[in-house]
Amino acid sequence: MMCEFVSSAVDLKHRSSCIQCSKVCGFILLLVFITASYMLSSERKTLLFALYPLEEDLSEDALRDVVRSIAAKVRFRARRVPDVSELIRLEEHMFSVVPQHFLPEVKNPCWFEELRGNVSTDPYGSNLFGRSFRQIQLIFEQLSGSFRQRLTRHDGKLQRLRCLPYFYIIGQPKCGTTDLYERLRLHPDVRLTLPKEPHWWTRKRLGIIRSGERPHTRFPLDHYLDLFDPVAFQVLQSLLGNSSSSIITGEASASTMWDNNGWLYLHGNSTGAEPPWLVQDFIGALQPEARFIAVLRDPVERSEVTARLYSDYLYFGTSNKSALDFHQKVCESLRMFEGCLRDAGLRACVYNGTLNHAMSVRLQVGLYVVFLLDWLSVFSRDQLLVLRLEDHASNPALSMNRIFRFLRLGALSDHRQRQISKRPASNTRRASDRDLGPMRPVTRELLTVFYSPFNQKLAEVLRDETFTWDTHITSRLREPVDHS
Repeated sequence: MMCEFVSSAVDLKHRSSCIQCSKVCGFILLLVFITASYMLSSERKTLLFALYPLEEDLSEDALRDVVRSIAAKVRFRARRVPDVSELIRLEEHMFSVVPQHFLPEVKNPCWFEELRGNVSTDPYGSNLFGRSFRQIQLIFEQLSGSFRQRLTRHDGKLQRLRCLPYFYIIGQPKCGTTDLYERLRLHPDVRLTLPKEPHWWTRKRLGIIRSGERPHTRFPLDHYLDLFDPVAFQVLQSLLGNSSSSIITGEASASTMWDNNGWLYLHGNSTGAEPPWLVQDFIGALQPEARFIAVLRDPVERSEVTARLYSDYLYFGTSNKSALDFHQKVCESLRMFEGCLRDAGLRACVYNGTLNHAMSVRLQVGLYVVFLLDWLSVFSRDQLLVLRLEDHASNPALSMNRIFRFLRLGALSDHRQRQISKRPASNTRRASDRDLGPMRPVTRELLTVFYSPFNQKLAEVLRDETFTWDTHITSRLREPVDHS
C-alpha cells in the first residue's frame, strides 16, 4: 500500500512538472507566433488570421476536445485554378525560356535553345547551385571543359540542348523518397539529378535557401536547367547519331507536393487568405504531360511502424528529443491549428506560412489529401502515382515494377531487377532515435483522431482503403490496389 502511495506521489509530481514545462513552452511559442505574424502582417498590412492564446488546460480531456473541434471544422472545397495568362504575368521569364512544344523524337522534355553571348566564357561560373553545393560545382567544372563540343549549329546560329525532368518525386518528407531515388538510379534509362532535392520550384525559385528563412537571391530557371545538362548531352549524342532517345530524367525534391510557404513573398499583393497560385500551376503550364510520384506513410504510429510525424521530429528535432517533448510539441501545434480554423478555412490554414513555421511539429505535412486534391485540380489522375511506404518497404520489387510501368520504361534483365529490388534500404531510422522508443499512447490517440478524417478522404479519392492505415482493413488486403 505504501509503495503504491509513493509511486502515485512521484507520478503526480512528474505530471505537475510536465504541465508547468508545457505552460512555459506554450507561452514562448505564443510569443514567437505573435512576433512572426506581426512581421509578416506588417508587409501585407493584414493579419493572416486571428491569434488565440494557448489555453493552460493541458488535460487529456481538453486536448481531445481540441482534436474533435478540428475534425468538426474540416471541409474539403475545390480551389480556383488560375488562368495561364495570370501565371505568365507573374513569371514572364520562365515562360519565355521554355517552349510550348518539345522535341518529338525525344521521350524526355527537351528543346534547342539559341545561344547568345560569348561562348568562350564559363557558362556555369555564376550558377547558384554550383556555389551552394560542392558536388555540383565539380560536375559543372567538368561540363564547362566540353561545353563547346555540346553545341550544334542551325541556320548559322549556335544552339544548346535544354531539358526539364520527365518525372518528379514530389513527396513526402520521411516517406522513403531517398530509397526510391537510389533504386531508380539503377535503371539504365533513368538519370537523376544531383543534388537529390534541388527544391527549386518551392524554394530556390523564390530565393529561399532553407525552409522558414526569408528570401535572398532568386535562383533563375537557367540555373535549374543546368542541373540536367549531363542528361541533355547524352540525349544530344543520340540525336546526332540519327536515333531517338529513351533516356528520362527526374528529380526528387520532397517539398514539391506540399511546400507553398513562400507564396506570400512572391505574391504579397494578393489579398486572399489562400495562395492564389501553387507550384503545380506553374509546372502544369510548362509541362502539361509531366508525371509525378508521391510516397506516403502512416502519419500516426501503428505497432512497430514509425509515424511520419514522429520520424520527422526525430530527424529534424533538437538534441533534447524525447517522447514527452514530442507530446508537448504536438499539443501546442494542435492548439495553434485549431485556433487558425476558428477564423479561416482548411486550405488557408494548411498553406499559412506563419502558422506552419510557428508550429513546432509539421502537422500539415501529413494532411496528404489536401495537397493531393490540389494537384488533381491541375493534372489528371493517371499522371500521379501514389504509393504507400509500408508497401514499398515490404515488397520493393512489386513497388519498383509499378513505378517502371508508370514511367513507361522498358523491361529489365533478371539480374538488373534483382540488383534494384535487393538493394539495402536507404536513409533508415538512426539507432540513437530508435532508442527513444515509441510515442506516448495519448499522443498516438490525439494524432489518430486528428488525421482520421483526412485519411478517410484520401482513401476515398484514391479508391483504396489501405490509405486509411486502418490495421484491420490492411490485414484483409494482401497487396495494394494497382491504379497505375
